[in-house]
Amino acid sequence: MNLEFLNPEYFILLAVIPLIILWNYLKRDNLTNSIKFSNSEAFGDSGNFYSKLKSIFKYLRLISLILIITALARPQVIDTSTRVKTNSGIDIIMAIDVSASMLAKDLKPNRLDALKNVADEFIKNRVSDRIGLVEYAGESYTKTPLTTDKSITLRSLREIKYNNIIEGGTAIGMGLATSVNRIKESKAKSKVIILLTDGVNNAGFIDPITAAELAKEFQIKIYSIGLGTNGLALSPVGIDARGKFNYANVQVEIDENLLTQISEMTGGKYFRATDNERLKEIYSDIDKLEKTEIEEFKYYSVDEKFRYFLLPAIILIVFEMIMKLTILRSFI
Repeated sequence: MNLEFLNPEYFILLAVIPLIILWNYLKRDNLTNSIKFSNSEAFGDSGNFYSKLKSIFKYLRLISLILIITALARPQVIDTSTRVKTNSGIDIIMAIDVSASMLAKDLKPNRLDALKNVADEFIKNRVSDRIGLVEYAGESYTKTPLTTDKSITLRSLREIKYNNIIEGGTAIGMGLATSVNRIKESKAKSKVIILLTDGVNNAGFIDPITAAELAKEFQIKIYSIGLGTNGLALSPVGIDARGKFNYANVQVEIDENLLTQISEMTGGKYFRATDNERLKEIYSDIDKLEKTEIEEFKYYSVDEKFRYFLLPAIILIVFEMIMKLTILRSFI
């Protein structure tokens, strides 16, 4: 229950309660009328009973005062309901490099899994946007078209892994071209491609600059991310007889000039992720740069509760008055 007080300043009046109690204590003898008798056995316990009853009425007055002060503070139960209206959504294609080098272990547990973990959180946060996935290595294809169904996108993302079915190499131009083709007809306020790679363009028949020019023509921004530490990285260099990768330290090569150029020419930005934390920061930066306009409407239902305090106070006061004017008239 969301109980609030519209006029909490009235609670300052509660400060008089301790003063009243103190005054009653100090004046207890003066407030009690007494007559001295040589022998009070004839009165039994009647005097003691009515004295206690008088004390009880004092407490009832204090309770009534507390209830009246609480009623003046206007207690309310406020029920808030919210309706969210999305004015303009954003369409996002994530183009993910799935070449063998993405299994390098400079990010933990490897580049591809680190990317998937961070992208998973990014997708969950883009509640109102359509997101699609493109995979590329030596060639490219659409893993998931643009959709608002996050369960489909997340399931597809988690299924992404290296396989030797796709032609080897890193065809950045092909990955970009497929992504542009998937998002170019979008009517969204903003169209974005997040390009993720850890290498240089060494495969495919489409030049990355040509693909970026096409993206610019359709007003698509490209945010590119270069994955890989500076220097050497433990990377796959071959496959043994059991079909498992052999690893060795290999110099990390990322065509940062190319990625910077294709990003800037479309109004986007290039980022370098050298470790897991930096990768998280990059996705957070992109999340802040590309915000969906959301209008939120709040509706308030106010239920006044002062009656629940005022009525008992009135009942207690009336009860005391009736008792004084009737049954206890001769004693109090």
